[in-house]
Amino acid sequence: MEGATGNSTTPRAVPPLLADVEVSNLPGFDVTPTPSPRHQDAATPTTPSARPQPSPKKASRPGGLPMDRVTRRSEVVLPSLESPFQAPGYRTMQPVSISLPASPTGFGAPAIPAGLGGGAGGDPDGLRRQAMANAAARGEPQPSPPAAQDKHGGSVRFAHQPDKVVFRSQPIPGGQPAPPGSARAGRAGSRVMSRDKRYDSFKTFSGKLERQLTHLARAPEVHDDEEDGEDDAITTSRSTSMPKVDRFFAALEGPELDQLKSSEELVLPSDKKWPFLLRFPVSAFGMSLGVSSQAILWKTIATSAPTTFLHVGTKVNLVLWCISVALMCAITAVYALKVAFFFEAVRREYYHPIRVNFFFAPWIACLFLAIGVPPSVATELPRWLWYALMAPVLVLELKIYGQWMSGGQRRLSKVANPSNHLSVVGNFVGALLGASMGLREGPVFFFSVGLAHYSVLFVTLYQRLPTNETLPKELHPVFFLFVAAPSVASMAWARITGEFGYGSRVAYFIAMFLYASLAVRINFFRGFRFSLAWWAYTFPMTGAAIASIRYSTEVDNTFTKALCVALSAVAVLTVTALFATTLVHAFVLRNLFPNDISIAITERKMKPIIELHESQGEDGSTKSNDIEAGSAQ
Repeated sequence: MEGATGNSTTPRAVPPLLADVEVSNLPGFDVTPTPSPRHQDAATPTTPSARPQPSPKKASRPGGLPMDRVTRRSEVVLPSLESPFQAPGYRTMQPVSISLPASPTGFGAPAIPAGLGGGAGGDPDGLRRQAMANAAARGEPQPSPPAAQDKHGGSVRFAHQPDKVVFRSQPIPGGQPAPPGSARAGRAGSRVMSRDKRYDSFKTFSGKLERQLTHLARAPEVHDDEEDGEDDAITTSRSTSMPKVDRFFAALEGPELDQLKSSEELVLPSDKKWPFLLRFPVSAFGMSLGVSSQAILWKTIATSAPTTFLHVGTKVNLVLWCISVALMCAITAVYALKVAFFFEAVRREYYHPIRVNFFFAPWIACLFLAIGVPPSVATELPRWLWYALMAPVLVLELKIYGQWMSGGQRRLSKVANPSNHLSVVGNFVGALLGASMGLREGPVFFFSVGLAHYSVLFVTLYQRLPTNETLPKELHPVFFLFVAAPSVASMAWARITGEFGYGSRVAYFIAMFLYASLAVRINFFRGFRFSLAWWAYTFPMTGAAIASIRYSTEVDNTFTKALCVALSAVAVLTVTALFATTLVHAFVLRNLFPNDISIAITERKMKPIIELHESQGEDGSTKSNDIEAGSAQ
């Protein structure tokens, strides 16, 4: 090989790291510095090379390949900074980055006029002008440094001169080459990663359907690190396992078991608002109970003889009935979506010792709508409607009442609470509607079932057994449910027998006594947190007012008329105040649907790992509590 001085010397070895480099596969190696002009003999005709010329004073490094044995695939760029592999005779300078095409092959090999390229006699300015003309024709930035044309490779190689600007292409974004369809897959993967997975365990399919759809869309599976995978697995196990009845009593407190104890944690984030469907409880059907019962009250006032002096028309009944139907349809639609998308949350509500009673509420509300239908809408209802509405009630009663008698964890002595009246009052409401339609055996059957279980429930609640943990020490609006069953039972039996006889009067007097015992303690009904379940506690007051009007038709005097008017006024004012409170919480405070912590308790008493917002400083005390809880179990 001929060196820079024209003499034949021993070839210089290439460093081992660069000996076998396939530089054609390495992006960004598109520029090759050349030796300083003082090492190149312009008079010697040599082929332009991208490799540095060896120095005659240095011997080749042992173990390396000589320069003339290295296969030239493309030009190699040596680092511009100081490097142990930098050949002697090169000057290091800071390059200037100028926009160029992504690959130097974009310049091509244009036809170069004679005298412009190649050897020592070529004009560097001519090649520069030619390169600028070619770049301008393609609309690219025009290069300005001198360049030499490679006769072998046909690519442009820019000279590295100390007084010239060295052209270098802009860096290309790194990373592995994207497979076909990777853009779409990347977007799908980013959506999956940005989704909060902590709510998946409460979904209907627990995220399985979504993963199947993602697989069909050929989106890449998102693999989290090992620690996150373990956390997700533990979280899913805790949230999908249904807590037992004892666990609800141990983790929650309050008359409605809707308040978390200070020593407990949730499987869902407590510092973040949950999806709306998860926050929509089954107790929302209580609003339908309150409004539909008001429709019955105003229909009774408009059509009963003791209240004719009030001169109330049926238009109020029609307006309230239409509002009740619209409200019932809206609540049913929203809760149907919850059943469809968050069925696991619905299951937890069903296993909740208090919430399970509210599954009777939608059917009782439909019975109220059938009883309070305005005369202008329908005067007679088909009998099949009664069977269609009472069939779900019968199925629920077979399940609930069977658990009361089984002696297991859901025995009545353990789970008895005032909200259990909702599961009993449906029998009397159904008997009342059936007797109004002319049915005989069905209404008597449900009246008998309701009477038997109401007697047992009434005695159990009065005893306050030590095993019962849900009865609060202080009074609560839930206690008004004591009035509901005897009030409706008096009217149902009067409809069955055709007169407000002694049996109806016994039930009515029991209801009036319970009503009075709660009314004289009205000062104790303070300091409670508002909830939608309060709507379910208003229809007993409305039922007592309707029963008083029915009793006044049999015993017509001034006292009974004053009593029915007073109870009707109290019921209307209560519903109006509750309606205003609901509007304030919905549109002013915006906390009508808070996080439903009743369904988010853990299977056992321990700290959920998904609570990432907890500070690391609390780990020591929490671990000790978990160890004590585990040893106790």
